[in-house]
Amino acid sequence: MGVNVEKYKEIKHYLDAKEVTLVAVSKIKPVEDILALYNLGQRDFGENYVQEMVDKQAQLPKDTRWHFIGHLQSNKVKYIAPFVHLIQGVDSLKLLQEINKQAIKCNRVINCLLQVHIAQEETKFGMNETELREVQQQGSGLSNVRVAGLMGMASFSDDEAKVRGEFRELKRLQSLVSDHWSLEILSMGMSGDYRMAISEGSTMVRIGSLLFGAR
Repeated sequence: MGVNVEKYKEIKHYLDAKEVTLVAVSKIKPVEDILALYNLGQRDFGENYVQEMVDKQAQLPKDTRWHFIGHLQSNKVKYIAPFVHLIQGVDSLKLLQEINKQAIKCNRVINCLLQVHIAQEETKFGMNETELREVQQQGSGLSNVRVAGLMGMASFSDDEAKVRGEFRELKRLQSLVSDHWSLEILSMGMSGDYRMAISEGSTMVRIGSLLFGAR
């Protein structure tokens, strides 16, 4: 299908007015499609797979901002540490420590979002409130990671009240832990629910199918 240019412009206009960052989810999409959006001014792209992200990074302009939005295994952090802009799915202290270790080797500070499990679906990853507090207490001394916010995925459901409630829970948790960290980013909302997420406080949305077509 390629890129839906009109839909991209429509979404970007809406998000710019709300001061919300668009991450274009480009997983399994060809470099040509990513470049088409890049040429329209898009800079933030989200990938789920380490090797695919590494391959694309090598082929695309160096000012592209790469967001890793999938489930990241600790042993693969080293491959993206030299260039990743934001790791959105940090779901354990162990992973945060490994990111810090690799960031030190690369002589850079890596921005991270802590992933919180807000959905009632077991297939989704993330920390609960207790684990979030533990990471906050034990991860504060890490020199080369910057916890910039929280990320969460709502249930895949047509029940608007349920989804809205999950977004509100993530917003509540952001307020709860922001006394310790400066958590300016709240990444929630995707193609089907981004407007609702923004109304509940999201500052970053991850949109793929509306821009690139169904996978």
